[in-house]
Amino acid sequence: MAHVLELVEARLRSALGEPDARAAVTFLGADRIEVLRFPDAGEGPGDGNGLVRYATLGMSAAPMADPSDVLADPERGPRAELVLTVRAGAADTDKVLRPLAVLAASPQVEGVVVAPGASLDVGEPLWPGAPFTSVLVAEPGGLVEDLELDPPMDPVRFLPLLPMTPNEAAWKRVHGAAELQERWLARGTDLRDPRRASVPLTD
Repeated sequence: MAHVLELVEARLRSALGEPDARAAVTFLGADRIEVLRFPDAGEGPGDGNGLVRYATLGMSAAPMADPSDVLADPERGPRAELVLTVRAGAADTDKVLRPLAVLAASPQVEGVVVAPGASLDVGEPLWPGAPFTSVLVAEPGGLVEDLELDPPMDPVRFLPLLPMTPNEAAWKRVHGAAELQERWLARGTDLRDPRRASVPLTD
């Protein structure tokens, strides 16, 4: 487990730079989850429009198992970490550390298999004043490449999280993730804006 997490952290650092903060959260019945903060990723520091990325570390220590499986395979199965990107300075987004850790612990605590297209809900604002209580899990590979592990272990995938308003989450349940993402794209929605309003959901 420790070896896998060392490789995961190295991949995060190579893709996102050096973290300037990290927090650890431990849940009953689950291994420790850390959340790393990477400031001004991809944009110049100090310009007022920088980005901050939050990445989990610990979720990939063990493969995610289908809750219907009688016996979980200790090596085979999907592995993932979560990555959230928001614009810095517009809200107190550093408070998202615990909600992210909760989501990252869900495969261990609740037997959830987190995959692209899934909705994850924390039941409260992601940070103080946030209009979002849930996220859409997007496709990996664009920001942090998959990390290949020695067989028979599956690669670690770094899954982007897209915050959803309650109305968007309800609409997604009916119409699907692809339709919601197409609507975001068509409306030019800035998904990194921590204070954005819900995209119009009626034509």
